[in-house]
Amino acid sequence: MEVKVKKIALLGMGTVGSGVYEIIKRQKQELPAKTGCMLEIDKVLVRNKAKYASVVPEEKLTNHWEDIINDDSIDIVVEVMGGIEPAFTYIKEALTKGKHVVTANKDLMATRGHELLEVASAHDCDLLFEAAVAGGIPIIRPMKQCLAGNNITEVMGIINGTTNFILTKMTEEGMEFKEALQIATDLGYAEADPTADIEGYDAGRKLAILASIAFHTQVTFDDVYTEGISKITSKDIVYAHELGCEIKLLGIAKLEEDGIEVKVHPTMIPKDHPLAMVKDSFNAVYIHGDAVDDAMFYGRGAGSLPTGSAIVGDIIDIARDTQFRCTGRIGCTCYKQIPVKHMQDTHSSYYIRMKLVDRAGTLATLAGVFGENQVSISKLLQTDKEGDTAEVVIVTYDVKENQFAKAIDTISSMPMIKEISSVIRVVHEE
Repeated sequence: MEVKVKKIALLGMGTVGSGVYEIIKRQKQELPAKTGCMLEIDKVLVRNKAKYASVVPEEKLTNHWEDIINDDSIDIVVEVMGGIEPAFTYIKEALTKGKHVVTANKDLMATRGHELLEVASAHDCDLLFEAAVAGGIPIIRPMKQCLAGNNITEVMGIINGTTNFILTKMTEEGMEFKEALQIATDLGYAEADPTADIEGYDAGRKLAILASIAFHTQVTFDDVYTEGISKITSKDIVYAHELGCEIKLLGIAKLEEDGIEVKVHPTMIPKDHPLAMVKDSFNAVYIHGDAVDDAMFYGRGAGSLPTGSAIVGDIIDIARDTQFRCTGRIGCTCYKQIPVKHMQDTHSSYYIRMKLVDRAGTLATLAGVFGENQVSISKLLQTDKEGDTAEVVIVTYDVKENQFAKAIDTISSMPMIKEISSVIRVVHEE
């Protein structure tokens, strides 16, 4: 029986593209048994053909999109270029032509993914994007398929390996942020411009995608509150340990009665929570569903082969769908319109480290300001003292964001307060 060949066009041959190319080459003999067809990378779109001539046969290389979009023999387009344009235009044109698409583009899917999914649906095409979140960790397909029988109420995760690596170095070796960032840069974990990672934007894009799938509602990157880790100090980590916690940059999405919360920020989390034990550049996503209860997905969140693994998994899924003429069966699952809450209307507990004048009545005055704003104190530690200045650590009970912000605004302007050194949100065990 003749085995059909499904032809693939690869847009980009960087770190991820080279991983896809390598995996398909490795799997060449296995693929017919797995998919019922052969998978062949027929064209590779690059800017500089000479740069890749030693890796990819010359006849497969092109620097013209027209060579791909006008080739009716191309069945699947794999976009690993990144960025919004021309990726959006290329994907839309491919879907309109009836070509199936796999993308790893979190920036695009977090902002305009819903538009592309509508185009895919209109043309009975698959648009799969497993690699857009958490690299090699299967999370999008499990949420859409394996956990489809659940009402998911919370998704919480470490979804940026760079920041987790930095915080691990600060925790285990007592480094300050800048030193740990430099090591991450030297090792290739951080980009030359690390802003997207360290300020939480990368995690925010991934969280928007996860929240959309979990809660069946369109959530975009603009809906996500983001806060980075650049203000975290080794001293905060020491205090976190005294409080029985670790500090992680978490993406947190919750389904509440009055709407959806989506936020990325440094978080103190109990040491015995599974996410607290995730170290170095690893990622993990923790999900709560009404039927499954708690489940965690853990593994490599980035890299050539791990991310390539997710992409090839999507390619294989498409190949199977085309074999059985069931493409477009799982498209956009956003059939609800649940409002996304403004950050000021969300709730959290807080850790506050501050320096204040060490004299009688100071703490009582401080407690009074908190009380006036409905902020209740759970723990208070008076630690270092230097001259007339004392350092105090306060942990609050759960409080509405805007009430806490009012209290901090008032406290920061009081003459007895010399410095508010750090404010970090705290997640308690349920």
